[in-house]
Amino acid sequence: MIIDAHNHPDWYGYNLERFIENMDQYNIDKTWLLSWEAPHDEYDPNYIKKVPDYGPNGPISFERCISYVQRRPDKFILGYAPDPRRPEAIDRLSSAIDLYGVRVYGEIKLRMMYDNPDAIRLFRFCGEKGLPVVVHIDYEFSTGKEYPRPNWWYGGGIDSFERAVQACPETIFLGHAPGFWAHISGDNQYDKVAYPKGKVEPGGKVIKMLRSLPNLYCDISAGSGCNAFNRDLEFAKSFFLEFQDRILYGRDYFDNIHQELLNSLGLPEDVLYKIYSGNALKLVPLEKG
Repeated sequence: MIIDAHNHPDWYGYNLERFIENMDQYNIDKTWLLSWEAPHDEYDPNYIKKVPDYGPNGPISFERCISYVQRRPDKFILGYAPDPRRPEAIDRLSSAIDLYGVRVYGEIKLRMMYDNPDAIRLFRFCGEKGLPVVVHIDYEFSTGKEYPRPNWWYGGGIDSFERAVQACPETIFLGHAPGFWAHISGDNQYDKVAYPKGKVEPGGKVIKMLRSLPNLYCDISAGSGCNAFNRDLEFAKSFFLEFQDRILYGRDYFDNIHQELLNSLGLPEDVLYKIYSGNALKLVPLEKG
């Protein structure tokens, strides 16, 4: 079995029909389908080219996620991440769990510190309900523009995320995106370029966090995840072997670069099983019936 632990409805022109065809093409059995809620001034309006929903609550609405899951419940696991800064966020999430069967809190991608007290409260609620939390981190880089924003940072950096993980030991977190994966290396490129190059150097913050925080997992999706491992294939294999119980395959797109990478490393079959589906099933078991 293969589970894509990170994707979105209507993403990059893939409607439900194309989405299912793409899953079949790459032998993907299930997909975690994630929303992205954010205020309009917190994301690049160019996203309208990538997802036409672009509704009042953000670029990827929970309503579109529900639509996919209701039409193909055999293919999708429902995710939802209301903005923790909203006073009704926990109530909305609780209702969504009861009414629609939400199993994942994700994707959170907001211009806030992830150890914000409101976020900590919501993350702890996720731990009580058994929902893993999928977190996007980006650092500030100049875009050469002033409006609508000079940059698109999210999460407040790896230290803020580490404090959140420490503060919520009963909650499982999945680190994701350029601002997380740049910290696989200790070369301090994380706040200079989004996709660092070169051999991985010792001292990476991600390695330290994984070794000290058992509730931290990894989501290898998107170009950032693939880049982190392609920059140093020898290191990549050792990383997958050491952290085989806490790595989840995901795409955040519709290509096959992550399978190509994983299958090229000569990893044992039991390790590949864990990454492709075993760890996802550990966090979100398939419902009976």
